Amino acid sequence: MNIDIATLFPEMLENYLSESVVGRARAKNIFTVTCHNIRDYTQDKHRRVDDTPYSERQGMLMQCEPIYNCYKSVTAGKAKPHVIYMSPQGKTLTQKRAKELSQLDSIFILCGHYEGVDSRVIDEIVDEEISVGDYVLTGGELPALVHCVVRMLEGTLSQADCYEDESHYNGLLEYPQYTRPEVWHDREVPKVLLSGNHAEIAKWRREEAVKATYLKRPELLERSPLTEKDLAIIHKLEEKENKK
Repeated sequence: MNIDIATLFPEMLENYLSESVVGRARAKNIFTVTCHNIRDYTQDKHRRVDDTPYSERQGMLMQCEPIYNCYKSVTAGKAKPHVIYMSPQGKTLTQKRAKELSQLDSIFILCGHYEGVDSRVIDEIVDEEISVGDYVLTGGELPALVHCVVRMLEGTLSQADCYEDESHYNGLLEYPQYTRPEVWHDREVPKVLLSGNHAEIAKWRREEAVKATYLKRPELLERSPLTEKDLAIIHKLEEKENKK
């Protein structure tokens, strides 16, 4: 996969993209990423890329031309990438959508700033607007660094770190996890995890994942592929709640 990011702060992104799991995957060429400074594509001698909005609203708005020039330069002679604008108006990013995006060959991410971006360039080049939550950040850089897409690429994670066991992948939150020591502050690791019985451990994990989702994010259960055993667990939890 190739990723291009158009931003006003490439150095900030580069620091993050060179570290941890993402940095290691990048070093192994599992994916490529290039950060492009939008200021390099303005015709303004002061490298300005923003101006006041046509309204009484205060603040500054990013202009069309520098963004468009950046996009055209980066994509020249290449197949059209899937263009994403990180925006609080977009659809909320989910694990399912991240998996779908990880199947693409090329992504171009536009990071807005100030009061946002002139809508005309969004209409011109953007395929999809994505939000990471119902709140507003100073810019699109932090949302662009959400690496849930990259970590699904083959070779990014070790088998021991398989994302298929993580929260949201199968519609449920992840089951509780434990490490040494076996007893901490009089709290013991569940015996089943020490048993070596893989079938029982798998059963326990599924049950705990259903319980965690019911207690913490019950709305997720509405779109989760639940089995009859899962529904039985939920029914017991509901009965317990009703008795309180």
